Amino acid sequence: MVAGATAVNGLDASFAHLIDPRRKWYNNRRIIALNAWIVLLLITSSTNGYDGSMMNGLQTLPQWSIPFGSPSGGKLGLLNAIQNIGALAGYPFAPYLADGIGRRKTVFLGAAIMCVATAVQTASQSVGMFIGARFLIGFGLTFAANAAPMLVTEISYPTYRAPLTSLYNSLWYSGSIIAAWTIYGTFKIQTTWAWRLPSLLQGLPAILQVLLVLFAPESPRWLISKGKDAEALKTLAYYHADGNEQDPLVLYEFQEIKAAIDFDRTVAANIGWKALISTPGNRKRMRIIVALAFFSQWSGNGLVSYYLNKVFDQIGITGSSTQLLINGILQIWNLGWAVFASFMVNRLGRRFLFLTSASLMTLFYTAQAICFARYAKNQAPAAGHAVIAFIFLFYAAYDLAFTPLIVSYTVEILPYHLRAKGFNIFNFVISLALIFNQYVNPIALDALEWKYYLVYVCWLAVEFVFLYFYLVETKNRTLEETAALFDGEDVIEQITGHIEGHEVREEADEKTSYGVSDDVGKA
Repeated sequence: MVAGATAVNGLDASFAHLIDPRRKWYNNRRIIALNAWIVLLLITSSTNGYDGSMMNGLQTLPQWSIPFGSPSGGKLGLLNAIQNIGALAGYPFAPYLADGIGRRKTVFLGAAIMCVATAVQTASQSVGMFIGARFLIGFGLTFAANAAPMLVTEISYPTYRAPLTSLYNSLWYSGSIIAAWTIYGTFKIQTTWAWRLPSLLQGLPAILQVLLVLFAPESPRWLISKGKDAEALKTLAYYHADGNEQDPLVLYEFQEIKAAIDFDRTVAANIGWKALISTPGNRKRMRIIVALAFFSQWSGNGLVSYYLNKVFDQIGITGSSTQLLINGILQIWNLGWAVFASFMVNRLGRRFLFLTSASLMTLFYTAQAICFARYAKNQAPAAGHAVIAFIFLFYAAYDLAFTPLIVSYTVEILPYHLRAKGFNIFNFVISLALIFNQYVNPIALDALEWKYYLVYVCWLAVEFVFLYFYLVETKNRTLEETAALFDGEDVIEQITGHIEGHEVREEADEKTSYGVSDDVGKA
């Protein structure tokens, strides 16, 4: 329970027997409706993916680069990094909004800001205007990206919680695919609409969320934390049990959530920012979360995500059409592997996927460095083509864990009362890593060329060692078992006693409400 009432481990053993085996996502209209709302939340990640691929594509377009002074080096780094600088500006407010006004309204606010920002970006007449618009996109995205995955994990039907939450980050590539192929289709337009049209389409997910998200269900956990128990029960019943508030699964979920939040209020000594590092269990959580956030951006993927055209230029592939075509195919490849891994989370486990991913990334990045060095030495086309092949293999390895799991694992191991703050720290670290990466990569790549790859080869080996010694497996565990992994058995005994006391009080209250002897209630 201390791990929060929403550990994202799919089907929790503690209430597996309460799941109606006939109730599937494809034959139950309430679950279909719930999953449709979840898709609306998942596309938040598409906006981020769209941005990275769009900036990659714009760099190949003379219609964009010439009017903006052909940016390179630090200026190009700033154009890419400014979105994450905007995100940094939003982080101090995001968790308070998510916990204060609710998950839905926070997503709505972020989407509304992004709608305005994409309009300004599309209408940009100067580099300064373009940079300002990208700052606003990052600022708005912070609010939506903080609240959306938490709402996904807090409203999902238990059977589908792990894969759906893992799909959140995987759909980064859906936006990336749309951007890559949009620019591939517009690069022949000779006017500035070659880049303005892709920029305009970046706002489409935000527009859909502004129009629809306030009609989506709110998190039952947030509702209970605000004293709206009846509304929370109604939401759980409507989407998880066809409206039956007496369904055993719904009652179990409701009581579990209520007991967890009760514990947070009456037993937890500190639920502020200090609590993130106040206990050994929370320090263990934060060590893993910070590391995963950093690893997700410092595994060598930043070179291809934002500077693919520079990589292609250095292996002799200079045609805009060819570069855009390879980029478009790569994004489809990435989406396929990420979605596959999302549905393997419960079957293969988190630890297996992370270790497999890290080991294969190290292998394929080493191969990239070797091929890059051979091309630099003798300009052999075969070596350049091999670099492309190993880029595809590297991303398949990356997508096994670092695309689907970094978000779902983070929200899974955080307790409810720290989830918004802990997830905000996760996003904050990602932004810091991205800003540094986006500034350093173009400068280092120009200066070191293929030798820069060796830095990432060494770092990937470090990542594997860290994951081997510190990553905790949470596959198919109950909430109590997940909590024990981080907080120890003593804490579990305290919480169990608190839950039992909560159930006794509820039973007594129920008997009293039905006119049972007052003596029973007093007892």
